[in-house]
Amino acid sequence: MINSNPDKQIDLSVIIPAYNEENVLGDTLVDVYQFLLKQPFTSEIIIVDDGSTDSTREIVKQKKQVMENLRLVENESNQGKGYSVAHGAMEARGKYVLFMDADNATRIDEIAKLLPYFRQGYHIVIGSRAMPESIIRVPQPWIRRILGKMGNILIQSLVLWGIKDTQCGFKCFTKEAAKSIFPKQKIKGWVFDMETLAIGKQLGFRIKEVGITWTDISKTKLSFTKVYLKAIGDVIKVKWNVITGKYKK
Repeated sequence: MINSNPDKQIDLSVIIPAYNEENVLGDTLVDVYQFLLKQPFTSEIIIVDDGSTDSTREIVKQKKQVMENLRLVENESNQGKGYSVAHGAMEARGKYVLFMDADNATRIDEIAKLLPYFRQGYHIVIGSRAMPESIIRVPQPWIRRILGKMGNILIQSLVLWGIKDTQCGFKCFTKEAAKSIFPKQKIKGWVFDMETLAIGKQLGFRIKEVGITWTDISKTKLSFTKVYLKAIGDVIKVKWNVITGKYKK
């Protein structure tokens, strides 16, 4: 169901951060829009362009002509995925706020697995590639899987014990959780997910991890070795902020 009133709160906001995603964004938008159009709840799609230098913005503007629930939010310059998701979350009008990746690694229909848990009192429900019920259609290369497991061991041991996959790009928040967490976020880059969950946990929000279907698109622009080395520093920063109660201020 599409909401045509731009001032009215809606049920679900879908945030898609985008940086030079001209090769995949068009197909992802069609998939998301067609799914949402058939749902009984109202929705909006928010594309946050992170200073793209390709035709990403033009693709969104073209789609806006036929997708009445599509919005384009633009960063003034390239800031990073974390910054972009936070920007979109603060613009969101939904009762629930979901962010997903532009490459459609986890398709929008997986939201059906997440939403029921909000009725059970959870405030944050995250897609996971590491649960028994998870389905990995195309796995990552072995080196990324090893680095990912090593990184998660570090994250669990220092910050988020019990969460098996903090980095899957498919997470949904209640409006209350989103508006409380994202203004406190410090990490602008690729590994911001871990911080948002740590903030949510410290603020007392309940988190549920749910297995989803995921496909590795293998189009990342980043060096994963550099990402995981930086993640070590980010985990330490987040741990310090948790210890000192910085996120509660």
